[in-house]
Amino acid sequence: MPSSFGFSSPPPEVHLVHAFDRPYENVVATARTCYSAKGIITEDQASSKPERRDAIAKSIYDAGHHTTFQHAHFQFSLENVSRQFLWTFLHSHPFYNSEQVSQRYVEVKKGNFAVPPMGPAERDIYERTARRQQEAYSRLTELLTPLAAERYFGLFPGRTRGDGRMRFSGAVQKRAQELARYVLPVATFSYLYHTVSGVTLFRYWRLCESMDAPAEQREVVGQMVAEVLRHDPLYETVLQDPMPLEETPEYAAFRALPRVRSSGRAFREEFDRELAGRVSRLVDWKANNEEILASAVREVLGVPRAELSDDDAIRMVLDPSQNRILGETLTLTTHDKLSRALFHPSYTFRKKLSHTADSQDQRHRMTPASRPSLPAYLSEEPDYIVPMLVADMSEAEDLYRRTMEETWTAVSELRARGVADEFAAYLLPNAVAIRFTESADLLNLHHKCAMRLCYNAQEEIWRASLDEATQIREVNPRIGPWLLPPCTLRHLAEVRPVCPEGERFCGVVVWKKDQSEYVRAL
Repeated sequence: MPSSFGFSSPPPEVHLVHAFDRPYENVVATARTCYSAKGIITEDQASSKPERRDAIAKSIYDAGHHTTFQHAHFQFSLENVSRQFLWTFLHSHPFYNSEQVSQRYVEVKKGNFAVPPMGPAERDIYERTARRQQEAYSRLTELLTPLAAERYFGLFPGRTRGDGRMRFSGAVQKRAQELARYVLPVATFSYLYHTVSGVTLFRYWRLCESMDAPAEQREVVGQMVAEVLRHDPLYETVLQDPMPLEETPEYAAFRALPRVRSSGRAFREEFDRELAGRVSRLVDWKANNEEILASAVREVLGVPRAELSDDDAIRMVLDPSQNRILGETLTLTTHDKLSRALFHPSYTFRKKLSHTADSQDQRHRMTPASRPSLPAYLSEEPDYIVPMLVADMSEAEDLYRRTMEETWTAVSELRARGVADEFAAYLLPNAVAIRFTESADLLNLHHKCAMRLCYNAQEEIWRASLDEATQIREVNPRIGPWLLPPCTLRHLAEVRPVCPEGERFCGVVVWKKDQSEYVRAL
């Protein structure tokens, strides 16, 4: 697979770290076992007749019987891959597991960004802008650290005793750099472990030339496929070629709607107006959410309405003092019979988050969203989110807004010089606003709220989750009050310690507060 990558920054490094010993033959063994009257078919038996083995593998692949290809998993280490690639491709679906370096807690090194193909003059504009973004990141971290310290030690006055300020200086700096990272370009490099099944790898390869970052996607996924073929060349038997970019639905839509680029401002204004000042607005829900939930609980228990009212049924499944599963550290709701009744109610939200916040929001893979194609967001006007604390310090806010203006000016200049939208988009900051619609069943939304209503959660996601919980409380008053942070769930379930975060305790006794009293200072 020859590379036509063309980036002038260090190329992606992809290594297959762990894999099944004989993944392809395992596919055929599992397929034959489905129809075996003699018990389990082993990999040795599956490989005893190579022509038959390959015919079976190709037949089940072509017929769409792909569960057999899900058994074998492949773990890769990835380096020198952009945040844009992770957001738009690698983490845009449910079927993966990643552990990536955190920009919230790990300081970003200078020069650590992708530089896509462009002419020398354009590359100079691009690199100068990216360096300015990184300089602004460093300066903002310095500016915001004293304010972050004031808020932090205001929450934890006891940590100022003795050498406390020195001991907790790292925690304070992390709070500051978490906010400063908003000015970094989405081109910033990341590194991670990434694990997928064979089926997901096939999907990656088939769609690697889709929007938004086809050049980087083709390079990274091409290396992943090459690593797997080195491990087991037999996979070549069923591997399809990538779908050309021109055949993808998004590409066709952009060609059919030539005015989509010029109507961006109207779209943004319309979307923001409909948000009505919220981060996340509830726009749809099932008409009978509470009744359906109560009926499902009764069905699990086999009791009539006369023996278990709707109110009692809902409380039985959502009140952690009755459903102790909800207080567990390990998420067990998908496996518990009664808790699975939470699958039936559902909600849809319209949301606006920064690229960096949405990069975390999308990791909740069971609350899927229709996220945008980023080139459609390449407006002439800056369009970004301002995180907390930045607006509380005039010098920091001035630097922040100036950096945004300079960034959008550079993006516009690159486009005017003929740089492809795909490559100009790499310069957009983490702060760029992302608008989308997201839906969730109650079971998975409950888990998401438990994670993101924690005061340690990223601020934007916390505010979005609070918006969602309070609006659900308005339309479904018997469901909404039970969308709670982990400490409150554990408190009601009588699990100790109440806060599961240990030294990362936020400093607020949240479990004694009502949703209406939730306020973030840091």
